Amino acid sequence: MKGRCWLAALALAGAPALAAPPPVAQSQSGPLVGTADADGVLRFRAVPYAAPPLAALRWQPPQPPARWTSPRDATREGASCLQNDYGWNHADYVRGSEDCLTLDIATPSLAGKRPVMVWIHGGSNRAGSAGGTVLSDPPHQGAVLVAIQYRLGIFGFLPHRALAAEQGGKAGNYGLMDQIAALRWIKANVARFGGDPDRIMIFGESAGAEDVGYLLASPQTRGLFAAAALQSGTPGFGLPPRPLDEALRLGDQLDAVLGTDGSAAPLRAASAHALLEADKALHDGVLESDDFLWLRTTIDGVVLPAAPEALLAKASPRPVIVGSNRAEFGLLGGRPHRDGNVALAFGPNEAQARAFYRLDEGDPPEDPRLGSRDLRIATDILFRCPSGRMADLLAAHGWPVWRYELDLAPGGARSFHGSDIGYVLGKAPLPDGSSLQAHWLSLAATGAPLSTWPGYAPARTHLAISPQGVTTGQALADIPCRWSRYL
Repeated sequence: MKGRCWLAALALAGAPALAAPPPVAQSQSGPLVGTADADGVLRFRAVPYAAPPLAALRWQPPQPPARWTSPRDATREGASCLQNDYGWNHADYVRGSEDCLTLDIATPSLAGKRPVMVWIHGGSNRAGSAGGTVLSDPPHQGAVLVAIQYRLGIFGFLPHRALAAEQGGKAGNYGLMDQIAALRWIKANVARFGGDPDRIMIFGESAGAEDVGYLLASPQTRGLFAAAALQSGTPGFGLPPRPLDEALRLGDQLDAVLGTDGSAAPLRAASAHALLEADKALHDGVLESDDFLWLRTTIDGVVLPAAPEALLAKASPRPVIVGSNRAEFGLLGGRPHRDGNVALAFGPNEAQARAFYRLDEGDPPEDPRLGSRDLRIATDILFRCPSGRMADLLAAHGWPVWRYELDLAPGGARSFHGSDIGYVLGKAPLPDGSSLQAHWLSLAATGAPLSTWPGYAPARTHLAISPQGVTTGQALADIPCRWSRYL
């Protein structure tokens, strides 16, 4: 008997250790089974925060998800929201689905009360996904990261007369409604993932930053988050807001493209492929390029009952980081549309702007950091000037604001659009040894970046990040940006 016990103990000693059971989180919707990385990060993927927007729910405000009682598999990446293929987003295009209203969560532990960072992805509000978004080493950073998906393009932002008739005369911005629904789910559930529902920060890049600005402005988001960061994007990207009566003409165009009769039923019965193809044919006569079709602010009457600038002036102040890269990307529609872009951005000050950029002279040589004249114009009118106008507006109404301009990229390249993402979602160091990620984490945790970053007001100070170091400057691009018109 003793011998058999000794042999059994020896066999067990040589056997491989039993794998730890997968983590299980108890959300209000039901239990979720996630994964545990080798570094201890717990991940829950494709968690539904709303019902699938299919059939009768297409172009409806998001509805609560169905509850479940058996443990739900949250170990696999979810579908992207439907989108056309623009090349850079091919993988998201391939795995697109209308059933996409999900979020991903990464947390060091299900216990505790950590700050929460909610990432809103970019992609012109017509492409992209939350897939794969993680902060480097969340267990050591002490934050819960959530990345959300929302309806895109024609599925997420279509204003249509039949939809307005169903919805009290208001329509459009369903993708923003999705983001608000996701924030409500996070507020209600994040404590079960080790997060603090009173320390939720939202942040995004490009269209994601624009949407962060909309969420700051919307009366529907009060109490849902405490701080925000906008990376290379503001509400409208310096374009004039789109009134609802004008926006509804996009729905008229859709009926003409599809040959539908103006009612909602045939649109909801249309195939996803037909709608994606129709999306390519829609046109906004104000824009020099329809690449920005779903970025121009639609005053839908629900999420945005007025222009963002007016709503921000009335909203409760929250701490905000806003900034852009030194050289973002070229002009909408290319150089043939340059004059139209300058006229739209500067309006009555167009002549002064033309003189400043010396547009009636030959092409100057490229600036090593700002690039060509046309690249500088586009960076000014789409990014620098709207960021400055927004910082001025918020500071004037008592918001704590911090501004930055990043002139840093691997290998000494220019800091094109998206250069800041790796410095925020990763731990790439800045020249002085600090990191943007540390500032973002501090904003989430304390309501302010690290103390080395001075506030924007009263001197209109910004953090200037370049290969030469991290310094501060004042009144970034005051000329020509004092002449610009829109956020």
